[in-house]
Amino acid sequence: MKAFTYERVATPAEAAAAAAKNDGAKFIAGGTNLLDLMKLEIETPTHLIDVNRLALDKIEATPEGGLRIGALVRNTDLAAHEGVRRDYALLARALLAGASGQLRNRATTAGNLLQRTRCPYFYDTAQPCNKRTPGSGCSAIGGFSRQLAVVGVSDACIATHPSDMAVAMRALDAVVETVKPGGEARTISIADFHRLPGNTPHVETALEKGELIAAVTLPPPVGGKHVYRKVRDRASYAFALVSVAAIVQPDGSGRVAVGGVAPKPWRIEGAEADMRRGAKAVTDGLFADARPTHDNEFKRTLAQRTLGSVLTEARG
Repeated sequence: MKAFTYERVATPAEAAAAAAKNDGAKFIAGGTNLLDLMKLEIETPTHLIDVNRLALDKIEATPEGGLRIGALVRNTDLAAHEGVRRDYALLARALLAGASGQLRNRATTAGNLLQRTRCPYFYDTAQPCNKRTPGSGCSAIGGFSRQLAVVGVSDACIATHPSDMAVAMRALDAVVETVKPGGEARTISIADFHRLPGNTPHVETALEKGELIAAVTLPPPVGGKHVYRKVRDRASYAFALVSVAAIVQPDGSGRVAVGGVAPKPWRIEGAEADMRRGAKAVTDGLFADARPTHDNEFKRTLAQRTLGSVLTEARG
């Protein structure tokens, strides 16, 4: 781990301003991803800004009937919250499918959204990786790609986003609230928050330099049957090969977001119009522009079968 300086801040605006004036700055809260990357010298911040003392750890009802989740709310507390379990069961189930109990006790809402890919080539500093070193190439293309993305990819990157929570947030139409370095507030739809790789896979979100996540807001609950199904190589402490977050209404309509298949939580609203026709019709729309490799082509079939199972469960 390389040497770095450290400071604690008192307000979100102070944190954003401190990050904006330091090119090598990173925010740190739970540190469950960042510290691992620092030890491997994949992330090499010159300055860490500790945001743990900011008052961003509350879960509060909004005037519109939704829920505002502070950026520092721990995953364990969010999954256990009565209102989340009652009205946003999809989110609680997705959180409990992620990581381990110990990690959920430390991991934060904002950190979960910002965690970086678990592509093995990203973690191997001896291999070229455009996320780690822009312009160096993508070792995963032509390499071992079983766990990597099949849709939303580019010629520069085929990595997947690892978060379970973010997939549920996408199905729930969450909105990310931020604070910019000048103290101004901004909102970003979860649909626009994570970026596809294109030619700049190292630019993973819509955040500007120094911008700090303050909260995530959920709209009023939509009801229906909430199901989160995660398919992985082992029963716990593993990232998804495919995950399905679905909200199914009594009339058969609903919403579907998929994880483990793309560089961001994957949802195509147009495909949801085919929910009543079954899983194949929906996944045909979700994967219309898929570019799988020989190793991971199975993910399309796996997603279809997983969604079929979810729809069967939801409809009783």
